[in-house]
Amino acid sequence: MDHLGEIARAVVDDGRGILAADETVATLTKRLAAHAIDSTADSRRDYREMFFSTPGIAAFIGGVILQDETIRQESSTGVPLVALLADRGVLPGIKVDAGAKPLAGAPGELVTEGLDGLRGRLAEYRQMGARFAKWRAVFVVGEAVPTRRCLHVNADALARYAALCQEVGLVPVVEPEVLMAGRHTVERCEAVTGHVLHAVFDALFDQHVELEGMLLKPNMVTAGHDCVRQASVQEVAAATLRTLARHVPPAVPAIVFLSGGQDQVLATEHLSAINQTDAPRPWKLSFSYARALQDEALRIWQGKKENVAAGQRAFYHRAKCDRAAALGRYRRDMESEAPSA
Repeated sequence: MDHLGEIARAVVDDGRGILAADETVATLTKRLAAHAIDSTADSRRDYREMFFSTPGIAAFIGGVILQDETIRQESSTGVPLVALLADRGVLPGIKVDAGAKPLAGAPGELVTEGLDGLRGRLAEYRQMGARFAKWRAVFVVGEAVPTRRCLHVNADALARYAALCQEVGLVPVVEPEVLMAGRHTVERCEAVTGHVLHAVFDALFDQHVELEGMLLKPNMVTAGHDCVRQASVQEVAAATLRTLARHVPPAVPAIVFLSGGQDQVLATEHLSAINQTDAPRPWKLSFSYARALQDEALRIWQGKKENVAAGQRAFYHRAKCDRAAALGRYRRDMESEAPSA
């Protein structure tokens, strides 16, 4: 467990965070199609290689979450992508859940599947070079949801996954996400997030998961996308820290927030405000962003080799800003340093 704690701390050392590059083939195909890019094994490899090979990125990114296809791929020059990351001082991770499916007998609610055969898959990924893993559970917010049943079946799955990870020597990234979709207020999100985290840590305790050897990847406490009144950056920071202080034990070494569909600049501003708030923070607070790190680079890249360097500059800039936010040093005028496409 000491070794797992070392890995968990290394991922977020000195303000570094995680690039979540674990989109399924179907999801990444949709994102590429939105830019008129054909989705093939090679184009998906080229897209991710653009990020993984960005010069100097290890100063800002401590880990990358891969997907099953990606962890088995080689770069365009024949180097395994896992080795490409490791050689740059970036720890490879792997998404291991099978996605959220409808929860039987609970209309509108979801449960994440993938526990069957997980022990063997984790051992294989560990042998392939992965050092941490991720499992995502999602919670829809409505007037009567999430229900206690949804909370507990997902919390139990997260805890069982985490215990299996630690058994084979992988750091579990535990991701309970309260979705931003909906009209709920920031106050409602705070209440639901608190209930979710309480259920998750109860389950982790029951499954004997060592908190020192895990990472938590929660949502920030925000209003729903369709809420009439959106919370200010400072309100989000205060509500998020208040919720974490009430429900996350200090033994957890770090919390790496998901962006949850936030605009890339807003996700950076929220993270920085959280780290600048005058409140106890016994954990390191960093990021595990997907689209908030990737979107601008994808827009610039457009699937063309001649645009790779420009896409990398955009990714480098955003990762640099997010590291500054994790250290509480981000300033809005840093956006003026963004490279032109």
